[in-house]
Amino acid sequence: MNKDRIREVIARRVAAQLRDGDVVNLGIGLPTEVPAYLPESVNVTLQSENGLLGVGGRPATGEENPELTDAGGGYITAAAGASTFDSSMSFAVIRGGHVDVTVLGALQVDEHGNLANWIIPGKKTPGMGGAMDLLVGARQVIIAMEHTAKGEPKIMKQCTLPLTAAGQVNMIVTEMGVMEVTPNGLLLTEINPEFTVDDVRAATEAELHVSPNLKMML
Repeated sequence: MNKDRIREVIARRVAAQLRDGDVVNLGIGLPTEVPAYLPESVNVTLQSENGLLGVGGRPATGEENPELTDAGGGYITAAAGASTFDSSMSFAVIRGGHVDVTVLGALQVDEHGNLANWIIPGKKTPGMGGAMDLLVGARQVIIAMEHTAKGEPKIMKQCTLPLTAAGQVNMIVTEMGVMEVTPNGLLLTEINPEFTVDDVRAATEAELHVSPNLKMML
């Protein structure tokens, strides 16, 4: 499975998890591809932590507005009825519990719902940004990421990198399947038909429980 296909599989499955009327914050990178796969019947309001509620699609080439960017600096548009405000108001929205779903990437996530997504020791990074607030403030946290990095597991028994937040992840979506974080650990609820359960387990450091009602990944 090539990179483009992997990203499509993940973004499409995350999009299927969103519900009409949700307020959704998308992290930088792969999560920003999710809106392209939303069903026409589902309308969500996208929030960018740098101060925009009502993020629209990407602008056409040559029509970029330098005053409209997402938190990662990418050009965006404002949907009809959008509102802009400063970062203090934006984080009041997040910390006040008004974001239904946040979708983030990860360097590591573990079977306890802990997430590390901001720093690799010894390497220069821009900082944590608003991820810690998004993890704690959102009603549901979905991790959208490739299952491994250079062949090494990213789904761990316990994160070895500095945590962004502890115990806040609800669901992990990778190209191999969908895993829910439960009090008893990670539960594989959906699997990509291109893989077997043994394939998923071999690529996962954490203990993986398999749902008796395991479904094919959407």
